[in-house]
Amino acid sequence: MIRLPELEALDRPSQLLRIPEQMDVPLTPRVTRLVDARSFRRLAGIRQLGFVSLVYPGAMHTRFEHSLGVYRNALLFLRQLLPQPDFARQVDSRWCEQFLVAALLHDLGHWPYCHPLEDLELPEIPAHESLARRALETPEMSDLLRQDWGLTPDDVCDLLEGDDPTPAVKLARSLLSGPIDVDKLDYLTRDSLHCGVPYGRNFDASRLISSLCLNSSGDGLALSTKGRTAAELFVFARYVMFSEVYWHHAARSATAMFQRAFWELRSHLPIERLVTLSDEPFAQSMLAAGMHQPAGELCQHLFGDRRQLYKRWGQFSCFADREIFVQLARQPFAKLVQVAAAVAAVLNRRWGTPVTPLDVLLDAPPPGLEVQFAIQVRDLKTETCRPLGQLSPVVQALAEVQFDDYVKQVRLFLHPRLTEFAKELQPEPILREAIGAVDF
Repeated sequence: MIRLPELEALDRPSQLLRIPEQMDVPLTPRVTRLVDARSFRRLAGIRQLGFVSLVYPGAMHTRFEHSLGVYRNALLFLRQLLPQPDFARQVDSRWCEQFLVAALLHDLGHWPYCHPLEDLELPEIPAHESLARRALETPEMSDLLRQDWGLTPDDVCDLLEGDDPTPAVKLARSLLSGPIDVDKLDYLTRDSLHCGVPYGRNFDASRLISSLCLNSSGDGLALSTKGRTAAELFVFARYVMFSEVYWHHAARSATAMFQRAFWELRSHLPIERLVTLSDEPFAQSMLAAGMHQPAGELCQHLFGDRRQLYKRWGQFSCFADREIFVQLARQPFAKLVQVAAAVAAVLNRRWGTPVTPLDVLLDAPPPGLEVQFAIQVRDLKTETCRPLGQLSPVVQALAEVQFDDYVKQVRLFLHPRLTEFAKELQPEPILREAIGAVDF
């Protein structure tokens, strides 16, 4: 049986950190040294949900807190899986240590608002995974990995971003980033808690963890039959959190404003320095870059003394407005900018009042897709495995359609000063005219 001090600390902690909600994270000396490292401490200054806090004021929790919750989930996953012979045959102590370190440090490369910036697909924007490698390779962090864990930065990066096809590595990745993983299990409940909504907490996490087992090929997670209902609730919790929190129309208005501001100001921004910053210095950099620039007003509305978000004028879904949705969803950001400018030109002609290209913003599902929900349910008595979607009408309904198409919508936003004018016109024909004016 594999024994690790971190697992033993779950039941007999000598030191711990308490994070919401009444969650004890056990620490060993070597885990404490990682948590105290400069690269990890930086995460305490980066909000987990970015602009969602402009809609849900309690959403001020950080990636530091989230990472501790993910690490605790990793311990719980190991405690459930290690007694199972087929799992124990796949792993050893070094694998377990590598997995725990990767879980704790999985967000090390994140920087403020990096996900909406990565959606812009600009060549100068580095992927946060590459920045994680850079953070792991700092002398402080690489020394801690080597001295305390016998690991290298490559060992951790292999689990976070590598493409090693061996079953042991695939297994670790499924625990870190799969349909049910240590990350989602934390952020759904934690984001729901801090936003003050129930949606992400309406599933039985302990039941879900207690049903974890290996899939039929031994390279990924499955659930025993007793976890089926908990998994259904988990799938639905994720669906509702995307619909009501992550893609809330006001949160997406702020995101669209930020993306457009960054797009316009990118040549004035020190991107190499921005990726090393926490939230407040990042905001000050945006405000400084926007000074005397047209896009500076967007920065002031987001980061200044008074919040002022653009107003939703039109909303187009894959089921009610499929033609518009298909034309704009997953288009390059440059194309969305062109269509928004064409809308502004149409409004200028119709209203006879100045409408600038920056007065109109278009938000659409980005090119990258969310991970689909596909996990096996394993009957431990008959040793048969079947996809959860075959056993559950709830999961089947969400698995057989593109998840993104139903939780993410195309939205048209206008500067607040145009709100009264907008009441005179229907957005759909205006948007159709603008799409027709742009070369796709």
